[in-house]
Amino acid sequence: MKITLRKRDMLSIPVGIVLMLLSSGSFAQTTRTLTLGDAVTLSVQNSKQLQLSQKNIDLALLNIRQIKENQLPSLGLSASYLRLNTPNIDLKINRGADSTGGSGSSLNVHQAMYGMLSASMPLFSGFRFKYGIESAKYLEQAVRLDVEFERTSVIENTVAAYSNLYKSQRAVALVSENLRREQERVTEFKNREKNGLLARNDLMKAQLQESNVQLALLNAENDHKLTIIHMNLLLGLSENTVLEADSSIFNSLQDEGSAVTWEQNAMENRKDFAANAIRQKSANVDIKVAKADLYPSVALTAGYVALSIPGVATIPNAMNAGLGVRYDIASFWKSGAKIAQAKTRVEQLKTSEGILADRIHLEVSTAYYNYVLAKKKIEVYGRAIEQADENYRITKNKFDNSLVTTTELLDADVAQLQSKINLEAAKADAVVAYKKLEQTAGLIQ
Repeated sequence: MKITLRKRDMLSIPVGIVLMLLSSGSFAQTTRTLTLGDAVTLSVQNSKQLQLSQKNIDLALLNIRQIKENQLPSLGLSASYLRLNTPNIDLKINRGADSTGGSGSSLNVHQAMYGMLSASMPLFSGFRFKYGIESAKYLEQAVRLDVEFERTSVIENTVAAYSNLYKSQRAVALVSENLRREQERVTEFKNREKNGLLARNDLMKAQLQESNVQLALLNAENDHKLTIIHMNLLLGLSENTVLEADSSIFNSLQDEGSAVTWEQNAMENRKDFAANAIRQKSANVDIKVAKADLYPSVALTAGYVALSIPGVATIPNAMNAGLGVRYDIASFWKSGAKIAQAKTRVEQLKTSEGILADRIHLEVSTAYYNYVLAKKKIEVYGRAIEQADENYRITKNKFDNSLVTTTELLDADVAQLQSKINLEAAKADAVVAYKKLEQTAGLIQ
């Protein structure tokens, strides 16, 4: 009788407190019992996705800094040295009584030098800086909320991975226990066959089932090793660390409450919903930024010029200071599209809010009823174990009294093992379902 414990099934099977068998131990391995809280802490600390998201916060802060720096005075320095040919210079000014005439042929100008220092500080720019900083600060808050939302996703993924670790442990434990029983049965059947109390065909059936369980164990152990590799990568641990999940969290369930309460919590606590609201504030401020072009710009200006034309003029200290006003009249017909774009962005975010609210309602409802279903499955699988145990006990008694066939006994044995595996899987799935419910409500920690 073939056991229906396929590799695909093993990945969804809860697995208990059994250490992974050391694979050809050419290197030292350490064993670590890991609680779910420890796993969440390590995954958040070592998540490369969260580290990447943190850079978005840094960029948002730098954007605020850039706008503030644009308010600082600008300072420019320029200098030139010019080499000239011998030009004809005719100065139309009185050069004195000893002048020989209006011709400048006696002037030999071969070079000119000048240096210029200019400074400008904006005093008013149509509130562009004020509203620009306000908008950038809103965006920085929204980015932080985005990172918090990604953090909840990382936690939920960690819980799912931890559940798979528990499943793989329990699978190895249960299949190992079943294999020992199959080996004992084969030994018993060999003795019966030698004494003429059992047909050889029945012994072959028991040996075939033993082989099938051995294959199931190999698959379970392999899946367990792969699960540990995944967990080590997720948590930033050494790949040689053998992890053991704490089973206590899978033996207690939380009350599901009401779907309405969970949805209310989601609207109050979902970071993506809050981030959308913050972005709407930023978009409204961006409308004011776009309208800043309709105002004049005023700046305080100052300058210093030094000029030297050998043989003609030397000006070492020409300085100036004043106010500069600039007004672009064309902004009246050039700013319309920019302002319309900012208003459209606000409308987009309002529409996105409605879409997001619908999605949250669906996500919370799905997670809620999945958790309710997971709890009911535990109840059903619990009764199934009792039924499978009783069925195996009765079938074993009948087999010992030659009332049922070997096939029926082996079928009862498989059903008993499968019921235990199903129950452990249901326990792990229920924990994942509850954490998913918390995540959709924005309450996962």
